[in-house]
Amino acid sequence: MRIGLIGAGAVAPYYATAARELGFELAAVCDVNEDAARAVAPEGAAVFGDHRELYASGTVDAVIVNTPHALHAPMMVEAAEAGLHTLVEKPMAISLEECDRMMQAAAEHSTTLMIGHIQHYMPDKLAAAAAIAEGEIGQPILLRDYRTTDYRPGGRSGWFFSKLIAGGGALMNIGAHCVDRTMWLAGSWTSAVSANTVGRHDAGVETDGMLHLQLQNGSTASITIVSDAPEYSDELVIVGESGVIVADPNRGTRSHVEGYTRTLWEPEGDPVEAAFTAELSDFAAAIAGVQPSVSVEHARHVVEVVLAAYQAAEAGQPVAL
Repeated sequence: MRIGLIGAGAVAPYYATAARELGFELAAVCDVNEDAARAVAPEGAAVFGDHRELYASGTVDAVIVNTPHALHAPMMVEAAEAGLHTLVEKPMAISLEECDRMMQAAAEHSTTLMIGHIQHYMPDKLAAAAAIAEGEIGQPILLRDYRTTDYRPGGRSGWFFSKLIAGGGALMNIGAHCVDRTMWLAGSWTSAVSANTVGRHDAGVETDGMLHLQLQNGSTASITIVSDAPEYSDELVIVGESGVIVADPNRGTRSHVEGYTRTLWEPEGDPVEAAFTAELSDFAAAIAGVQPSVSVEHARHVVEVVLAAYQAAEAGQPVAL
């Protein structure tokens, strides 16, 4: 499979390494900053400054859209029209209308569309999912997701601070990860959302937020995202009927049942690189007709929940989905 990577940003090296490890050809890299594209492109790969030129070149069979959020939908639709399979970084898009347009384009042109929700491939979350599936803690009832980030201007690319381009701030970017993984591990979509947001650092978008999700299966999830915290945290706590699981990519995954703690996974190597490799492998399998780990319907629902959180925060009351 010949892959074209659009966007040479922070995760581009992960995709390049994943392609190499899987034996896929990273045939082209595209970025408006062609120097950045060249820095990621392997020897012999083509470099483009315009994605349309990449699509028309005939050098690739599939593309990875790793660009600012507002570009996901138009770039994916044009890729489908060119007959190219597409892996789109999360969030799927910044509106439900765009999500629907993407799904329709893939169906009309018989191409594969997959959304890169990387949490489904993180080894700490996979260990938690496996334990839940085996009944280790019974049905998840309460989930608490706490993640820190840095939403100070200057700390990340400027487009993250434009609602028009990013679709929002920390909730649309980091919160999408948390909404995705809490619903996945709870085994349910969301029925109602409450939220509060804070805008600090003169960022122009929300930098911090708290979400309360009521899930369709009766479970409840709380999500807290804090910017510029004194220490980094990425911890998901899952309280089940008969025990607790704590998943953290930096500290490992553990279950605690009836006073006994069991290690489910310990950090080894770079779990993020392993996740991107697994994700790209899943994309190749999806092109071959295998159902991917993350359905486009689930990815669309993640966008729906984040948008509802913004609505709930503005209205000061829960929003039903």
